[in-house]
Amino acid sequence: MIERSQKALLAKRIEEEPRRFIQVIAGPRQVGKTTLVRQFIEQCRIPVHFAAADLIPAGQSSWISQQWEIARLKLTGTEAREALLVIDEIQKIGNWSETVKKEWDADTASERKLKVIILGSSRLLLQQGLTESLAGRFEIIPLSHWSYREMHQAFDFTPEQYVWFGGYPGAASLVDDETRWARYITDSLVETSISKDILMLTRVDKPALMKRLFELGCSYSGQMLSYTKMLGQLQDAGNTTTLAHYLNLLDTAGLLAGLEKFSNQEVRTRASSPKFQVYNMALQSAQQPLTFGQVRQNPELWGRWVESSIGAHLLNHARTGPLNLLYWRQGNHEVDFVLEYRNEIIGLEIKSSRSRALAGMEMFRRLFDPKKVLLVGNSGIPWQEFMQIDPLELFR
Repeated sequence: MIERSQKALLAKRIEEEPRRFIQVIAGPRQVGKTTLVRQFIEQCRIPVHFAAADLIPAGQSSWISQQWEIARLKLTGTEAREALLVIDEIQKIGNWSETVKKEWDADTASERKLKVIILGSSRLLLQQGLTESLAGRFEIIPLSHWSYREMHQAFDFTPEQYVWFGGYPGAASLVDDETRWARYITDSLVETSISKDILMLTRVDKPALMKRLFELGCSYSGQMLSYTKMLGQLQDAGNTTTLAHYLNLLDTAGLLAGLEKFSNQEVRTRASSPKFQVYNMALQSAQQPLTFGQVRQNPELWGRWVESSIGAHLLNHARTGPLNLLYWRQGNHEVDFVLEYRNEIIGLEIKSSRSRALAGMEMFRRLFDPKKVLLVGNSGIPWQEFMQIDPLELFR
């Protein structure tokens, strides 16, 4: 059974608290949203109606009202004072947020204690619907990619396996056949996320360009690349505004982020050289022609994988919590990652097998007076141990 901290949070909000908000579980594909809710339902002590919108035509918003009525009947047909409605993949229904608002407000007016959970894998589409129609009526429970600790507990992954194979639970059984594993990642996860969570739900004028940008970003994960250089490597690239927009869409799908450069100015502008960072190391490794064993034997290449894996660990915590993740560079001086939390900053330098001067850490310390400057890897915190740390704990 999958044990994630969000399940305890969900149970508390649904069963212990009064009906206040619609609970929204949002996260990338294949991170266990539906499994988490089904496990919660098995132990739920109130009547539940679960419905999935996977095969419902996009224009049938009336389907939501039909499911709502079924849940209401379950509530009135028992002696229970409360009931629960769960709708999965709700973003696939057109105008879903307006229908949810209408039904939720009707229950509020009637003092009907029907609690609601909605799930979705497109953060962009969910956010649009929530802010446009459901302001003040929802609370988000973000779900991230699986951490090393979760993959170790569930599948006995070693830290090295996690660095290469990442945190997709559905792919864990395929790691002994790397060719099959890589095909599953690219065909069943990446292609589906791009085609269904982005292209079908958002206007993209150049889908082939966005896919090439994703591939380029994965190959450069953990590294900075200016938009000018991106234009040079991508045919029919359009302009930097287009690339920045497509990178933002990939970010909302939980695939690839472009980290901004840290600045202590109150107004921070987007860096002309974002630092690519995959959300899940499987996305980077599945496109690599070399095998896990071959990369492990190359210290320079393995160092890149370790650094990117640390970045993915930090990114998932940042996107689902109160942290902000950036990088810093000035001239030849750099710090791999900068964590920002409540006006405090921590600089992190990753040093695995690679030899690199650490002058950037001292320069960063002198310029910004951070709360901490930490070295992860050789002569610092072992990267295997750092992968088990909640980054928020570093500020305490």
